[in-house]
Amino acid sequence: MADFLHWFASAGGTLDDTAVGISYVPESGRSAVALRDVEEGEKLFAIPRSLLLSTRTSTLPSLLGDEDWKSLGDGWAGLILCMMWEEARGDESKWAGYLRSMPTEFDSLMFWSEEELGWLKGSLVLDKIGKDSAERDYREKVLPIVQKRSDLFPPSLLSSHYTLQNYHIQGSRILSRSFTVSPWPGAAPEHDEDEEAPELIDRSAASGGDVLMGEVNVLGDDSQEDIDLGDLDDDEEDDEREKTEDVAMVPMADMLNARCGCNNARLFYTRDDLQMVATKSIAKGEQIWNTYGDPPNSDLLRRYGYVDALPLEAGVGSPSDVVEINADTVVEAAMVVSYQERVDWWLEEGGDDAFVFDTTCDLPEDMLSLIRLLLLTQEEWEKAQSKGKPPRPKLDEKSYEVAKAALQKRLAMYPLTLAEAMFVSLAELSERRRNALIVTTAEQRILHKTLEKLETLKEARLSKEGDGRKRRGDKEDGQGPAKKARR
Repeated sequence: MADFLHWFASAGGTLDDTAVGISYVPESGRSAVALRDVEEGEKLFAIPRSLLLSTRTSTLPSLLGDEDWKSLGDGWAGLILCMMWEEARGDESKWAGYLRSMPTEFDSLMFWSEEELGWLKGSLVLDKIGKDSAERDYREKVLPIVQKRSDLFPPSLLSSHYTLQNYHIQGSRILSRSFTVSPWPGAAPEHDEDEEAPELIDRSAASGGDVLMGEVNVLGDDSQEDIDLGDLDDDEEDDEREKTEDVAMVPMADMLNARCGCNNARLFYTRDDLQMVATKSIAKGEQIWNTYGDPPNSDLLRRYGYVDALPLEAGVGSPSDVVEINADTVVEAAMVVSYQERVDWWLEEGGDDAFVFDTTCDLPEDMLSLIRLLLLTQEEWEKAQSKGKPPRPKLDEKSYEVAKAALQKRLAMYPLTLAEAMFVSLAELSERRRNALIVTTAEQRILHKTLEKLETLKEARLSKEGDGRKRRGDKEDGQGPAKKARR
């Protein structure tokens, strides 16, 4: 760490070394720790914008030229190649001291073996790893440019710095450590003319006279983390290019870990720098935590390689855990013959192709709306089309049965039942096996509780209907509520 701290200071970064220390913490690894009591509003460190590593600040795009740079597309390939190139330059790179401090080994899902990924069977997080598409980008975009431009990428370094393995390493560094940073004057307009200017956050007393203009988010907290460009028109291409250009590696800020509910510092931006500011009092010896936006454990495991193993009422997990059901599973549960036209219309109208259940265990209204769409008669379907609106998310007998069947089908995707998984001792498992089990059991708990809640709703509805029928019957028999005799 001494090399990194020396580089940071010599490059213009400022650190309050009376307040912040970098040390190893069990279960968290390298961490930022308070060396003294820190008050809310104190500036912990500041990073000049010139120290950010992005496609805006690296000189590689300009050296490649427009044609070769644009051939990399507007996804992550460009930023990954910039990081590979800067690292290959060694001490010639402006970010040499920073890149040397970065991890080379990861526990994120990109680096799990097929056997290890099998422990997550049933979880739809397996569909979000993106390893195949990343390797396709490497073969079809990055490698041809590297081989073509030997003036920038010496052939002697291809086997050491421009390998597929290093491509995955740099990509994982971006996924786990980058931030989205608003453009600064001279790089791009701060905002469109028809948009409101960023809200000014006046913390000037705490930040040495600077006016903090807004928060800087960790990638994925308030950004599109998985960019799938597809076929874009010119305006869409410009939008996507702007999004990827906003992604930056931020030295020192990425030293802070995150844990659900523990956030006590946030990164803010000014015109000239980024500042980490304490958002609450931090006692001496406590870890300084940033926030990743409290994502579910499945996403933490995919991006960062760890989970929040918090003691909950029903087991170990995170209050932010979710489980998804694909629309395909809903269609299968509905057991309808002619559905493709309706599904296509649903998607064209902006309907989702997957439905998220959280720890409230409520049935998503959009899933219920799709179920009712699938169950419409032909006449009702044509009427819905003409109105351009899907059915209201109303739970009736038929939609209840389909929702129940979809939840049961989703549960059947896990190799172990929840009851079987609960008998497994987490303490006896390897870390990766343990983390996988925490993810899958949390998802199963949500599905089971949703089924229970659905059954309760059905019983309440039937009871209400029964009471209504009874009241109608009593009135028909002349046995309604007794009236007071008139005097």
